[in-house]
Amino acid sequence: MRSVLVTGIVFVACLALFYFSFRKDRSRYRNCYFLIMALGSFIPFLLNITGHYADNILPLIVQAFLLCVLIVPFFLIYNGITMIRREGRHLQTMLSLAFGITILAGEVILIAGMMRYTSAVNAHQEISRQNFWNVASAVFCMTVMYGSVSFLVFMIYTLFLQIIPRQKDFDYVIIHGAGLLDGHRISKLLKDRLDKAVEVYYQDPTPPVLIPSGGKGSDETIAEAEAMKQYLLEQGIPEKDIIPENRSTTTMENLQYSKEILDGFEGRKYTALVSSNYHIYRALRYCREIGMKCTGIGSHVALYYWPSALIREYIAIHVERKHALMFVGGWVFCLVLLLTGVYL
Repeated sequence: MRSVLVTGIVFVACLALFYFSFRKDRSRYRNCYFLIMALGSFIPFLLNITGHYADNILPLIVQAFLLCVLIVPFFLIYNGITMIRREGRHLQTMLSLAFGITILAGEVILIAGMMRYTSAVNAHQEISRQNFWNVASAVFCMTVMYGSVSFLVFMIYTLFLQIIPRQKDFDYVIIHGAGLLDGHRISKLLKDRLDKAVEVYYQDPTPPVLIPSGGKGSDETIAEAEAMKQYLLEQGIPEKDIIPENRSTTTMENLQYSKEILDGFEGRKYTALVSSNYHIYRALRYCREIGMKCTGIGSHVALYYWPSALIREYIAIHVERKHALMFVGGWVFCLVLLLTGVYL
C-alpha cells in the first residue's frame, strides 16, 4: 500500500508539473521532458496498483520496448530509401537513412560487445575495459543512445501536440506557405495545409479571416500567398475573408508579417496557425519569440515524408545556441558517467 501511495504521489506531481508548464506555454522545450517524466512515472504506479498482475505486465513492457528499439533503425533505413526514390537524392531526403544506419551501427556494436563480455565471463576470461577500442565503442554506443532518446522525447511531444483538444472559435487563421510546383502550382504539401485551414474555417461558428502567408521565390512566377488565395476561393471561401501576406520568405517572416496584419485590426484576436504537423512545434516557438499567442493546428503529411521532416525540425531547434549548449552539456554529463565507470 505504501509503494502505491509513493508512486502515485510521484506520478501526480510529474503530471501536475507538465500540466502547468504546458498550460503556461506550449512551445517550451522543457515540456518535452516533463511529458516523458509524467509518462515514465505512470509505469511504476501502474505496476503497483495491478498487484500480482505486475509480474505479467512488466515483461510485456520490456519486450515491447526492446522490439521497438530493434525495429526503429530498419524502419528509418527503409523510409530513407523510399524518400530518395520519391523525392530524389538530396541531403534533406537522406536524413532518415543516415539516422537509421547510425542507430543500427550503435545497436550492433552494443549487442556484439555484450555477447563478447558474456562469453568472456562464462569462460572466466578477463576483458580490459580500458582498451582503446572498447572505450571508443562504448562512447559511440552511448552517443547513439543519447541522441536517439533525445529525438524520441521530441517526437513524442510533437505527436502529443497533434492529439490534444483545441478550441474552434478563431478570429484569424495564418496558413504557412510552401514552395510552388513549376513556379505557380499548389504542391501536395501546401494543399494539405490549405485543406486543413478550409476545414477550420467551416467548423468555426463565426468564420475567421484566413491569412495565406508566403512571398515569391526566385523560381516562382507568382507569390505563394496569391496561389493560396486562388485555391481558397475555389473552395468557396469569400474573398472578404482572405488577406494574403505576400512578402515573407521564411517561417519567421511568415509570422512577423502576419502579425503586422493582425496589429492593424482592433478587437479580439484569437489566432490559429496552420502548417504541416511536423512543423507546428517550431512555428509555436517563433510565435513566442515575437510575442504572438497562437494555437497550432497540424495538417496531414504523407507517412513516408514525416520521419525526415521531423528530423529536420529536431536539428533546426538544436542548432539554436541555447539548445545546442544544453544538448552538448547532457552528452558531456553522460560521457563523464561512462568514463567514471570505466576508469574507476
